[in-house]
Amino acid sequence: MNKYEAIFAISPAVEEEQVKSIVERFSNLVSENGELEKVEEWGRKKFAYEVQDFKEGYYVLMHFTANPDFPTELERNFKITENILKFLIVRRKA
Repeated sequence: MNKYEAIFAISPAVEEEQVKSIVERFSNLVSENGELEKVEEWGRKKFAYEVQDFKEGYYVLMHFTANPDFPTELERNFKITENILKFLIVRRKA
């Protein structure tokens, strides 16, 4: 089991209820495949550059522990979720 950090930005065009359901969906996915340590919702932040014609996004940071093959599955889910604009998954040092 390795420690990971995932950050993703949700489209600002999405309603608040839908943002909560997206965060909950990914939290549940991580919990099912590893151990979710914490979820920090940073809220709306400006991008350094436009992403898909948006100047800001709703940021969420997750810390979790999982098997080495899980980040690939998480990345696949980020890619197929329509309202995820950007994401990054990195391995943390113990």
